[in-house]
Amino acid sequence: MQKILNQIQHPHDLKRLDGEELISLCEEIRQEILRTVSQNGGHLSSNLGTVELTVALHYVFDLPRDKLIWDVGHQSYAHKLLTGRRDRFHTLRQYQGVSGFPKREESPYDTFDSGHSGTSISAALGMAEAKRHQGNEGRAIAIIGDGSMTAGLAFEGLNQAGHLDEDLIVVLNDNEMSISHNVGALSSYLNRLMTGQFVNRFRTEMMNFLETIPSIGKSALRFAKKAEESLKGLLMPGLLFEELGLKYVGPIDGHRLDHLIENFQNIKRLRGPLLVHVITKKGKGYAPSENNPSLFHSVPPFDLETGEIKKGSGPLPPSYTEVFGETLCKLANEDQRIIAITAAMQSGTGLEEFSKKFPDRFYDIGIAEQHAVTFAAGLALEGMKPVVAIYSTFLQRAYDQIHQDVCLQNLPVVFALDRGGIVGEDGPTHHGLFDYSYLRHIPNLVIMVPKDEEEFQHMIKTAMDHPGPIAFRYPRSRGVGVERSDTLQTFEIGKGELLREGHHLLILAIGSTVYPSLKAAERLEEIGINAAVINSRFLKPLDGDLICDWAQKTGRMLTVEENVLMGGFGSAVLELFQERNLFGIPIKRLGLPDCFIEHGPQSLLREKYGLDEGGIFREAKTLVEG
Repeated sequence: MQKILNQIQHPHDLKRLDGEELISLCEEIRQEILRTVSQNGGHLSSNLGTVELTVALHYVFDLPRDKLIWDVGHQSYAHKLLTGRRDRFHTLRQYQGVSGFPKREESPYDTFDSGHSGTSISAALGMAEAKRHQGNEGRAIAIIGDGSMTAGLAFEGLNQAGHLDEDLIVVLNDNEMSISHNVGALSSYLNRLMTGQFVNRFRTEMMNFLETIPSIGKSALRFAKKAEESLKGLLMPGLLFEELGLKYVGPIDGHRLDHLIENFQNIKRLRGPLLVHVITKKGKGYAPSENNPSLFHSVPPFDLETGEIKKGSGPLPPSYTEVFGETLCKLANEDQRIIAITAAMQSGTGLEEFSKKFPDRFYDIGIAEQHAVTFAAGLALEGMKPVVAIYSTFLQRAYDQIHQDVCLQNLPVVFALDRGGIVGEDGPTHHGLFDYSYLRHIPNLVIMVPKDEEEFQHMIKTAMDHPGPIAFRYPRSRGVGVERSDTLQTFEIGKGELLREGHHLLILAIGSTVYPSLKAAERLEEIGINAAVINSRFLKPLDGDLICDWAQKTGRMLTVEENVLMGGFGSAVLELFQERNLFGIPIKRLGLPDCFIEHGPQSLLREKYGLDEGGIFREAKTLVEG
């Protein structure tokens, strides 16, 4: 029974609760998160670890006048429960339900849409500066995880924050450390002391006084600062942030609600840029998640009692991610030059086994996609075969490095784009719907897209044999269940595959749209429409001869892709026809419209946007019948 949580509609409701009630509230929030995520899936470990921190921030600060900016956003479930969405929280990550990430259109308390890491400090600093320019009151508070601090953007924001000396609070949620009781108690005491009004007023007045002393004032001031830094260096790891110009407070035990509240009340009165170092535990309060936080980072529905992931009945085909990891290990056994690189997604990209078998050839470089690509370029220049495995939506962050450091120099770097296409419940920040468009126009780059797991493993082999930059894009899903051969082959670059002959129209498909296109062709046959189907295999270069030949034979063509239409696969085909002066053939492009696609099950979204068997059937029928 949620006796206290049910009373909370807005953050100001917290302010009438006493200490014991706040502690009970934290437990109720934790249980509600567990119940919902066990049913819907979602990000569990990070959210269980930030419950007390979230309650303390909402208790002390005045939202929405004060702005909370959640980095990445997968630690904001407690925030959603405290800001008017408790009654709808059971719809978390469901179609037209509560988003799994902060979303401005969902609530005035969500101040910045986030889904990619490292953005919070820059956004918060911009808000703080805007408040200053407009004379508005309120603080900007960025909450960033320790993993996100590996992003270069985070340090760029810190660098400017220290330079501007603006009123900004950065909360570093550090969930990779644990504090012993002695250190934690001492640290909490010191920070409550150092953030108190008396100490800070004394510190400021003393510094001002020393500056006024003739001759020796500046020397005395330098000595005082060095002494202060030496003491801090002995007791706390904050000198890096102090050097950047931020006052450091921490570390603070992130699960001692009373200490969090007292420190934030003191910090609220301080001016200038501050970094508050909070230690939390991933998966706090749920043993399976505490013991295996990586598994429960982003988890499908699971049994709440046992922590076991719910699985369907019968054997399932391997996921594309699993096929990638297995195939790369197989190739790496044969070629000592193969290197695997990922950006804080070792498990998510299927490289767990690779990291164990070839630890000397595996690099997890943290959330630093730009560095990953240029690092790979350096490896390639010295004769290695680097494979950069990054989610499609995250690789967008390294566009310049792909262009300048790899493709311009025509280096043999392999890009493995996981989560290509519609990803489902994580929504618009995670859908990989733009990679066709942002990659295919870069010179020297070859791009492949598999129709199934058998074809995929041969594409990985093809990529490793290619002497220049090459990418393959694959979906967040399981394979279609075809048998995989033991021997890997190399495809001829730019050669497509005719899967079905026909004379009424050509359905030209690529990747995940190939099998639905074949099924649509079978349904068309039942109503007397005979459709040819081509699996393009290559987004770039296209098999121009095969495509143009069958387009002319059938007289009509439907292109199908799981990418935005602008600049995508269909656009490439139109360019091909223009180059070959092939006009007069009716063409319909089927793909995603010019909008950001919402969160929801993959099958539902594909049906909604016409990328399933039924949608392809309808478009093809209309194209033939007019």
